Amino acid sequence: MTKKVKQNEPIVTHLYTADPSAHVFDGTLYIYPSHDLEHDGPDNDNGDQYQMEDYHVFSMDSIEGPVVDHGKVLHVRDVPWASQQMWAPDAAYKNGTYYFFFPARDHDGIFRIGVATSKSPAGPFKPEDQYIAGSFSIDPAVFVDGDERAYCYFGGLWGGQLEKWQTGTYLPDAEGPALDAPALGPRVAELSDDMLSFKEEPKEISIIDDEGNPILTGDEDRRYFEGPWVHKYLDYYYLSYSTGTTHKIVYAISKNPLGPFVFKGTILKPVIGWTTHHSIVQFKDKWYLFYHDCSLSNGVNHKRSVKFTELHYNEDGTIQTIDPYK
Repeated sequence: MTKKVKQNEPIVTHLYTADPSAHVFDGTLYIYPSHDLEHDGPDNDNGDQYQMEDYHVFSMDSIEGPVVDHGKVLHVRDVPWASQQMWAPDAAYKNGTYYFFFPARDHDGIFRIGVATSKSPAGPFKPEDQYIAGSFSIDPAVFVDGDERAYCYFGGLWGGQLEKWQTGTYLPDAEGPALDAPALGPRVAELSDDMLSFKEEPKEISIIDDEGNPILTGDEDRRYFEGPWVHKYLDYYYLSYSTGTTHKIVYAISKNPLGPFVFKGTILKPVIGWTTHHSIVQFKDKWYLFYHDCSLSNGVNHKRSVKFTELHYNEDGTIQTIDPYK
């Protein structure tokens, strides 16, 4: 199916898509989203309403479209270790291979991160038999640096189970830090050269303010919730993420891909729907923010649609805040 698109309008309307990871491969823009299923189940803080079970890949030769749906590229039944909830994915290219990273619950109900491979950016993708050893939580985002070192950023609160891994072991009843304590940060691990394993145990990323103080758990306008994304602009690494309860996309910067990252501001104001999840990509000399909202479903939280809008930097490298409805 093909369809021409406009900024701040759904780029796909024949199914519900969310959590878009956008990349340019060989001059073509590819979008790797999750796929929301239509159902009438209840919403809760554990995310049970997000019952996604497969992935499609979309591509655009120009930012105006048309958008090509390359069809189903991976299903939960293809993944031996996974049981349900194929949530927000990402993709990367290295070694002449395209790698597709995705979270899912294992057969014990614990979120893990898997990887699948293809010789085409459009898939289909063949999954590894096991999840990445040492992986946990959700929202993998993979950044391949100019020196070819690759880093996997991940983690999400609440249904994403990040609070339950504070000791390095899964504790099902663990709660998050106190409101006046430093907030939990996303995790990062450098990937092995073959992109199929972690070189090291994942580390927590520190997000701090301009004075070097950690962002606190109770600071819901700035603290990390889920959906990490890393891109590079000029000499800085930009870590952007969702604040969750305040429904913003915000960002912090660092000279080191492992941080610490200094908080700088808001990229995207709240959208229709509870979740907000994004990616940032340069395509044909312009920068774009891909995100989702629930406008196509009139606000149903588990029926989301991918959109995009142009992103602008100020001369000092800060990002101009975007209102998605203006």
